[in-house]
Amino acid sequence: MKVSQLFFQTLKEVPKEAQIESHRLLYRAGMIQKLASGVYNYLPLALRSIRKLEDIIREELNKRGCQEVLMPSVQPAELWQESGRWGYYGPELLRLKDRKGGDFCLGPTHEEVITDMVRRNLRSYKQLPYNLYQFQSKFRDEVRPRFGLMRGREFIMKDGYSFDVSEEKAKESYKKMYDAYNAIFRRSGLKFKPVDAATGAIGGDMSHEFQVLADAGEDTILSCSKCSYAANLEKATSVYSENRLDSSNVPPVKDVETPNQRSVEEVAAFLGKTTKEIMKSMIYMVDEEPVLILVRGDKEINEAKVQAFCKGNAVELASDSVIEEISGAEHGFIGPVGLKKQIKILADYSVTTMPSLTAGANKVGFHTENVVIKRDFTPDAIGDFVVTTAGERCPHCDGVLEECRGIEVGQVFYLGTKYSSKMKCEFIDENGESVPAVMGCYGIGVGRTVQAAIEQNHDEFGIIWPMALAPYEAIVLPLQMNKEEVKNAAFDFYEKLNAAGVETVIDDRDERAGFKFNDADLVGYPVQIIFGAKSLERGVVEVKIRKTNEKQEMKIEDAVDFVVNFKKEELKIK
Repeated sequence: MKVSQLFFQTLKEVPKEAQIESHRLLYRAGMIQKLASGVYNYLPLALRSIRKLEDIIREELNKRGCQEVLMPSVQPAELWQESGRWGYYGPELLRLKDRKGGDFCLGPTHEEVITDMVRRNLRSYKQLPYNLYQFQSKFRDEVRPRFGLMRGREFIMKDGYSFDVSEEKAKESYKKMYDAYNAIFRRSGLKFKPVDAATGAIGGDMSHEFQVLADAGEDTILSCSKCSYAANLEKATSVYSENRLDSSNVPPVKDVETPNQRSVEEVAAFLGKTTKEIMKSMIYMVDEEPVLILVRGDKEINEAKVQAFCKGNAVELASDSVIEEISGAEHGFIGPVGLKKQIKILADYSVTTMPSLTAGANKVGFHTENVVIKRDFTPDAIGDFVVTTAGERCPHCDGVLEECRGIEVGQVFYLGTKYSSKMKCEFIDENGESVPAVMGCYGIGVGRTVQAAIEQNHDEFGIIWPMALAPYEAIVLPLQMNKEEVKNAAFDFYEKLNAAGVETVIDDRDERAGFKFNDADLVGYPVQIIFGAKSLERGVVEVKIRKTNEKQEMKIEDAVDFVVNFKKEELKIK
């Protein structure tokens, strides 16, 4: 490919919305164009990188027995109503009607469609396992699209789904995909970490995210300083090292006036206590059921853990009217003692470490002191419902949890029968019984992974592509296009490199050398081969390795083998 014919334009200025370096570089290197908020055109350079990642994914999945399919992006509401998600998914689900008034959505994911597809064919246990995947454009109507391809509204995703005869076999499929994802991201040249994760709106009982490590990442990861434990902040747990203090001598509860003191910090200061001595009480709606969550005042409630424990589709704070109906009070004055209406109560482990706590009195302007768990109230369950923080103890060893940032590029879920039971995706087992297939779900954000590679691999001059994802692997730079000997030697070398299997472009533009160097660094071609009139007189070229910015001269006849061998070394799985 001649650069003069390449459909791209490098930029010096980028839109103000580009807040992280990878987003700016995608614009500056002429790889994307914004069409609408969170919706982008992928230009040739970006699309070549995306296709390379797709090829890696295909190779790793196909050799593990997976089969590629393609499902529609427009999905009928009936399938989502069958699964129960039509009413729960939220405003991210873009709903629309056809000319006959039928309800549809633009698919943010394809669990319903794939389950319907498989149930039409599935009859016997002898047909399983199935492991099907696709590359498809998804649409999620994000409230605040940002960071380019990291969190767009329309995006390219590889999503896959497994169907098995039993939980045991389904977890074997899960492990197979977990291993495949590790291989995919290693081959892509990324520094990443698989971490325990919450399942969210997808559902299921077990999940791992694959996080590309980068300071600009949206996700917080907690990992152990000693062992391999790592988890997303939503899922991370720790070991409480505090022992419960003796509560046998705690006096009876008493209400104290706390006018206009609503927050934990306000109540603690007003009563001369620490925030650890205050009980934070919040009423949530888990689907349509109100639940009271109790945590110690120095902790934050983790809604993802509440959702996972309750196996709910959605979790949100209760409305003022619901709070008043249940407690007789307002937010800030709720507590577990003296509720007007009985509801499920979930207490965090941290609540059990204190001899007593001060909680809302369920009367506006009052709090209750000396509240003792299991004496003054009995929770329905005690568990982990708080946000874990760095410095806490690892749940698997005596190490300490450390914090880093990551970009989620892939996630694997064990779904069980969440969808197959509701949608009657069943088969006849060995005993002649009709049973639901056991499912798994596996996704990779393709565009997001490509941008994450840029976020992890760049410098002040531009992109530093991993060889596996580079749109082109090398660029030939003839510095004097007006000199036939330079031009001819460069084109001859360009053709030899391509013939040797190195994807190469040649910058045939009649531009000054500095302009060509800057563009080559910005786009991030892994290898640059520079042809100048003076070096050509000596029969040598200059070869620059982009990731180190090191240059070396070598004979022209040696340069092809050098580039070919460099490519082979770079593509080896480290």
